Amino acid sequence: MAKLVFGMNMSLDGFVNHDHEAFMPDPVLFRYFIEQTRETTGSLYGRGLYELMRYWDGDVWDQDDPAQGDLRAFAEAWRAMPKWVASRSLKEVGPNATLLGDDLEAEARRLKVEHDGQIEIGGPKLAASLAKLGLIDEYHIFLRPVVMGQGRPFFDGIQPKLRLVATERIGESVVKLTYV
Repeated sequence: MAKLVFGMNMSLDGFVNHDHEAFMPDPVLFRYFIEQTRETTGSLYGRGLYELMRYWDGDVWDQDDPAQGDLRAFAEAWRAMPKWVASRSLKEVGPNATLLGDDLEAEARRLKVEHDGQIEIGGPKLAASLAKLGLIDEYHIFLRPVVMGQGRPFFDGIQPKLRLVATERIGESVVKLTYV
């Protein structure tokens, strides 16, 4: 049975904001995300984050520059990983992605039963919906040394009871906190 894991970068003041320059991963963290993507069973996305991540389906990032090696590695890992998208507005999704039906709870439970390993949850709004249903098994917080003062809260409208089970330093400035 798979575990549903919500993990994202978070500022010191608790926000997620992928448009903020401070959230761009340094090379060490980016390589960590490449390996994580290679090892994950798949990702369950909400519409917004899925549309942002579809960047990796295209080749805009690929400028035939040898320094693009890590970008290529991430794109290949992301393309290979199964993706499930929870959206009422999208009518179709890209390669290696499946648009889920309207019953999020039933779909998430089905994915947990049908797969092993970890299924990543993409996006705080989707994670909040799944947390309210009691379906999030772990939270992975990649704590970044920045105070943003705005953005979407990592814990968007939820207050789960959490227990710290692991910490891991990644590079010079990121700490991964794992809670159940």
